[in-house]
Amino acid sequence: MISQQSSQSNWLRSYYYVRAAFSIIWVAAAILYAGNPILASGLLVIYPAWDAVANLVDARTNGGFKANSSQTLNVFVSTVTTLAVILAATKSTYAILAVFGVWAILSGALQLMTGVRRWRGYGAQWAMILSGGQSCLAGGFMITQSLGTTPPSILDVAPYAAFGAFYFLISAIWLTVSARRNAEA
Repeated sequence: MISQQSSQSNWLRSYYYVRAAFSIIWVAAAILYAGNPILASGLLVIYPAWDAVANLVDARTNGGFKANSSQTLNVFVSTVTTLAVILAATKSTYAILAVFGVWAILSGALQLMTGVRRWRGYGAQWAMILSGGQSCLAGGFMITQSLGTTPPSILDVAPYAAFGAFYFLISAIWLTVSARRNAEA
């Protein structure tokens, strides 16, 4: 019989693989459709919406909203960001990048908190902690870029998503290797 800890670890590993795959596909679409403002805007709306849904499902699967306060707050932050991106899209690409910058800082801090909390139960969260910290730094960089003179595009957000994919993939692989080692022991 699989223990609850093992079952949740399996969920987390699968969750990280799905998050990595989504981000890889999103980055590829962003590069492919960077020249199409309508499709690029749609992708920019989808990204924080996906993050809200993913955090919602993960929090519910791993003990509920009360047990996962940082993810519950991240659902709220990502939902508000989705709406803010829609509004910013009516203004300018500078506004969109600024919204993404603020979101990267907030969601990064919340991801860092989630990684620290999960470290005790699952281990292998160092990549999520690094990702959260890097997200905060990237957010500051995006805000700075949004104040510049060069018009931003979706390609200014794509590296952020690519690093997210990298960290989710590293975490998934790390948990996979740990599970195999534990099974062999």
